[in-house]
Amino acid sequence: MSDPLVLIPARMAATRLPNKPMADLVGEPMIVHVWRRAVEAGIGPVVVATDATEIVETIEAMGGIAVLTRADHPSGSDRLAEALEIVDPQGNHDVVVNVQGDLPTIDPAIIGAAIMPLADRNVDIATLCARITDEAEARNPNVVKLVGHHVGPNRLRALYFTRAQAPWGEGPLFHHIGLYAYRRKALVRFMVLEPGELETREKLEQLRALEAGMRIDAMVVDDLPLGVDTPADLERARALLAARRLN
Repeated sequence: MSDPLVLIPARMAATRLPNKPMADLVGEPMIVHVWRRAVEAGIGPVVVATDATEIVETIEAMGGIAVLTRADHPSGSDRLAEALEIVDPQGNHDVVVNVQGDLPTIDPAIIGAAIMPLADRNVDIATLCARITDEAEARNPNVVKLVGHHVGPNRLRALYFTRAQAPWGEGPLFHHIGLYAYRRKALVRFMVLEPGELETREKLEQLRALEAGMRIDAMVVDDLPLGVDTPADLERARALLAARRLN
């Protein structure tokens, strides 16, 4: 892991919350909060990849780097791949960290934690998860669960991802956090794979990698960042950030 690059995909079109990256959070657009936390992680250069000139201009005004990508990408991973070729066509960065653009309250420390499993050369993709403590969350199909086994302290090897409550029996359940660190060659391989059978059924893109035999390991972290998908989430984020400023 000689030179990680952090990419933040951000698109303006969102069904439940249009223009989400530019939504105001205590005086600044949401994408600025995410960008700032990625910079504070201190693991490598940070680039916002977007389909909107407004976002590019906003990040550049803050002294950051942003690139304009196509608007017709079907997924954040596709936007990630295009941005990588724009920013680093020579292939100098061997690890690519994908931080979602709707995590304005994320702890910078867990962004750094995401790359730790890649110290193991057998791991293709690294990610994060947190223990589920709320029974309603365990039953909620919108909460993706990571099913795996421990391969080290606070580290799991992912065997499956599901919207169901799993695994069965006594023991912890884990909420998957959609932040990924890819070996560059793993990302290149992933991008040419066809959608898998289980991916199509569960509507979970990461299952494509598992179906292809790629290894995903996850660090277990204490912080569960708030993903902003609805107006209610936006209000929660505003309250959390306002409270932090008071402290």
